[in-house]
Amino acid sequence: MNRRNFIQRGAAAAAMSKGRAGSAVEAQKLASAYPAMPARRRVNRDGKPNILMIMADQLRMDCVGAYGNRSISTPHIDRLATEGIRFQNAYTSVPSCTPARTALMTGLGPWRHGMLGMVAMATNKYPIEKASAMVASGYYAVSIGKNHYNPITNAHGYHHMITDEHCSYWFHNTGIQTPQSPEMRCDYESWFWSQLPDRDPHATGLGWNDQPAKAFVYPEELHATHWTGETGVRFLEQYDREEPFFLKVSFIRPHSPYDPPKRFFGMYEHASLPEARAGAWAARYEPRSSEKDDLWHGKLSDEEIHHSRAGYYGNVSFVDGQVGRLLDVLERREMLDNTLIVFFSDHGDMLGDQNLWRKTYAYEPSAHIPMLMRPAASMNLGPAGQVFTNPVELRDMLPTFLDAAGAEIPAHIEGKSLLQLVRNGGQGWREYIDLEHNICYDVTNHWNGLTDGTWKYIFHAYSGEEQLFHLASDPHELTNLSDDVNHRSEVELWRARLVAHLSERGEEWVKDNKLQLRKEGTMRSPNFPGYSKPESDMRY
Repeated sequence: MNRRNFIQRGAAAAAMSKGRAGSAVEAQKLASAYPAMPARRRVNRDGKPNILMIMADQLRMDCVGAYGNRSISTPHIDRLATEGIRFQNAYTSVPSCTPARTALMTGLGPWRHGMLGMVAMATNKYPIEKASAMVASGYYAVSIGKNHYNPITNAHGYHHMITDEHCSYWFHNTGIQTPQSPEMRCDYESWFWSQLPDRDPHATGLGWNDQPAKAFVYPEELHATHWTGETGVRFLEQYDREEPFFLKVSFIRPHSPYDPPKRFFGMYEHASLPEARAGAWAARYEPRSSEKDDLWHGKLSDEEIHHSRAGYYGNVSFVDGQVGRLLDVLERREMLDNTLIVFFSDHGDMLGDQNLWRKTYAYEPSAHIPMLMRPAASMNLGPAGQVFTNPVELRDMLPTFLDAAGAEIPAHIEGKSLLQLVRNGGQGWREYIDLEHNICYDVTNHWNGLTDGTWKYIFHAYSGEEQLFHLASDPHELTNLSDDVNHRSEVELWRARLVAHLSERGEEWVKDNKLQLRKEGTMRSPNFPGYSKPESDMRY
């Protein structure tokens, strides 16, 4: 794509960001329904900043313009980087939904919070949890969108939750409960049925983890992405409490189904997009894992991959537009410079890279996430546009929020405050971050790893295979250096680090100072609240 087309498309996306709900007609309707709130004080009563946590689901790092993608239009997310701080090497230690969100909730790494793979989040509470900790720190805490809590009504300390869990997908996939069961009715779907009582919100026909893409079949105001953005906007428009807010706005996209509104799909359907990349080592994943659409590996045609990416990119730009709407209302109410804003995702999406689909892998498209922070003006964190290359992770969110609130960070929390990282100029930070995922899709997809953003070491627990990638020179992980005699010292260094990291877990993991093969899965550690060791949880 030439630069002129990209600029035009970016301008178009910015213009579209307000959506129809941003039109003059819709604004008049809202004004008549909801009394206008005055501009909020620039400084809250206790001097604490508001905190807005914006989260996307399954957004890979390299599908944000601020991280160098010139084919995608994300002007509002990019604004957070331009006016704030970009963390170049942000990762999610267990790259699937529930363990990633548990790290976010607890400030703990996988072994400490107890979730080593994709299993249901705890029904019992952890000693310290994000929302309740922020409430104790003087905040009014609200969650809008996806949480993935178990059950979905488990508030985990929020004063108020307005949820989008796409619960009826679980019914279609499992048949365990009916969509009409109260515990299976999230707020978005209830609202959708209030608008179209006899329609299916998933009428595109795409499954929750499907690879194909299709434009949303209803008006875009009925899409979950618009609903989440609109609900966040209405909260900010009306907020007038004395205490600062802690607001989580969690979009359920760009996670599949790849179903953006037609106009966003059209932005990318015939555009030049990055092609899928695969190293020679990934030839094992070329055969399709299934003839179904929710395959986890398979080399598809260039046309099929492009179509999937067009839908995914459209979902990303649609989310970006809603981020713009949130920023707009903060500016209108003179709250923007008194609000700490963070933006990140729980994990990425392979989109055909390495002949893989979905997530749960150690590779960059799955484990490397965007993470941006726009500090409140009162935080005095230095100039706009800073970039830090230190390895950061979702466990760092909770201590960051507590630090911003002026609250004590409990000693048992493993994450570290990003505010301290910025204040110290990156000095004294961790050298590397741990990565892992227990068995998912197949017994062979079972691994542990480490990365510092320059190197990445992976140990495959089922086979004992090792991989070493030099990300600085090989960002697409095309060349495995683990058998290269010229890199033997690096392999030994990173292997020893992983041995040290896993040693506390016992001889099943490390014996005689050697990493052990693990033919069976361990989905939860003994630190999981209410831990038990059922057979179904231990064997794939």
